[in-house]
Amino acid sequence: MSSNVISLIPSRAQVVNRSKMVLLPFIGLCVFLMGWHLAAKQVQTSLGTLPGPAETFTQFTYLVQEHTQQRERAQAFIERQEVRNAARLAEDPSAEVRIRPYIGKATFFDQIGTSLFTVGAGFALASFIAIPMGIVLGLNQGLYQAVNPIIQLLKPVSPLAWLPIVTMVVSATYVSDDPLFAKSFVNSLITVALCSLWPTLINTAVGVTSVDKDLINVSKVLRLSWWKHIRTIVLPSAVPMIFTGLRLSLGIAWMVLIAAEMLAQNPGLGKFVWDEFQNGSSASLGRIMVAVITIGFIGLLLDRGMLALQKRLSWNKQQALR
Repeated sequence: MSSNVISLIPSRAQVVNRSKMVLLPFIGLCVFLMGWHLAAKQVQTSLGTLPGPAETFTQFTYLVQEHTQQRERAQAFIERQEVRNAARLAEDPSAEVRIRPYIGKATFFDQIGTSLFTVGAGFALASFIAIPMGIVLGLNQGLYQAVNPIIQLLKPVSPLAWLPIVTMVVSATYVSDDPLFAKSFVNSLITVALCSLWPTLINTAVGVTSVDKDLINVSKVLRLSWWKHIRTIVLPSAVPMIFTGLRLSLGIAWMVLIAAEMLAQNPGLGKFVWDEFQNGSSASLGRIMVAVITIGFIGLLLDRGMLALQKRLSWNKQQALR
């Protein structure tokens, strides 16, 4: 057997390590589900026993069925209009026809999409502000020292404190007979941006100030322009810290969004949880647990996605100088 073939066969240590990577998380998940199942039976609420994993999964299947039924109703509604419009056009080719959109209750999965859109818009707004500002502050230590007390003052403010102020400001300034976005969406977006921009801002500034002094000296010797200095020296060195800030900001944005949606009554997962809490039916607890698991799972996917994006966009500093 050639050495190339032998090298392709995993060693015993590699097999053990790969097995642990699969087996240990599986064991941890099983222990969590078992603990949840046993603990849920001990908790009695006004609506009954706290739902365990099985009851939560059952409610998830009901939510899937509701979403499917709603989509079928929407499709049937559109098809009825198309048939009616075709009949009208057959009688009178000059008749004006149109398709009215289906206005039905937003399903659980519709609200997931709404929340993802809102958090994406708020996170993008926060990043658009925080990254350039962090670069400027990192390049100017005097300015950073002047602005840092303001950052430290505003960073710990809760979204519950920001939301009333944002709501009043938006109500006073966002006045239109035909607004592009609903005020509740704008309230949630700005609140998410205000609460999530600080980790990216701080980490970007720290990353810029941590650029190797030798690289800065190279930039001076080569007399690079300000923009080329940023692009070839600063950004390659600061990218790891920038993405650390972005990952923290995205996690905060996702957490803040749920509270903002509950208070602003903007459609989304937060409003779904609040509506089920107010509903108080026997299925409400199970549906709330579905929302909780979904919120955590989406947060995990967002973090993993940002980590994968960091690995894809990070580049070698030596290559950047060529």
